[in-house]
Amino acid sequence: MKPKVLVLTGYGINCDIETENAFNYVGADAERVHLKDLIIGQKSLQDYHILTVPGGFAYGDDIASGKVFANKLRYNIREHLIEFIESGKLILGVCNGFQILVKGNLLPALDHDYDTQQVTVTYNDSGRFEDRWVYLRVNQNSNCIFTRGIEKLYFPVRHGEGKFVPRDGDVLNRLRENNQIVVQYVGENGESNPGYPWNPNGSVGDVAGISDESGKIFGLMPHPEAYIHFTNHPRWTREKLPEEGMGVQIFRNAIEYVKKNL
Repeated sequence: MKPKVLVLTGYGINCDIETENAFNYVGADAERVHLKDLIIGQKSLQDYHILTVPGGFAYGDDIASGKVFANKLRYNIREHLIEFIESGKLILGVCNGFQILVKGNLLPALDHDYDTQQVTVTYNDSGRFEDRWVYLRVNQNSNCIFTRGIEKLYFPVRHGEGKFVPRDGDVLNRLRENNQIVVQYVGENGESNPGYPWNPNGSVGDVAGISDESGKIFGLMPHPEAYIHFTNHPRWTREKLPEEGMGVQIFRNAIEYVKKNL
């Protein structure tokens, strides 16, 4: 049986096809599903093993990136989402999807609190849209399902509101203590606190992605689905690269977990 992946789409999400292809490449049965079909019950979330909220510009980033889409989830299918999470299934949010997860209170969900927004993702310090490739260090002590066996990553960012900000110092400290900070921006040679442009948005603590306490919900601003084949790399004509891009392992880890555990 191929693990079934629901790739959420609609209302401005625009990385759904790349995300669907990435999951299918590693052996999933991925399907793009419009949010409306979940809301009206034409599709059931419980029929899938993994939920993915891809990147894009849902509702044109009106009010704030991801906020409107997050409210659609909260006020229409919240109970289904909680049931999905409590059954031990996986959720991945990329870029706009990460914004939606944090503004929908699904991340970081400290103390399993799905009613309170504990962090946000807001306007870049540069005051402009950032479209560049970034270096990432993976927390080796994290229990994130998606990053198992990975030490470093190189992905593109494409966002105007990517700055990670915790509600307060206590939230940031707990994320650190729990190893829920999964990926951080670093310099070209792995330097910490790299500054701009290596940290493209000014994220507090150079945070590029976090997980919930279980490691089964993962959100990040950079795009793993944008680096699946070596020809996706910006220097593929000048460097000898492996055929598979660094994004593949993110998706493969999720599929292997489902095959072994769900």
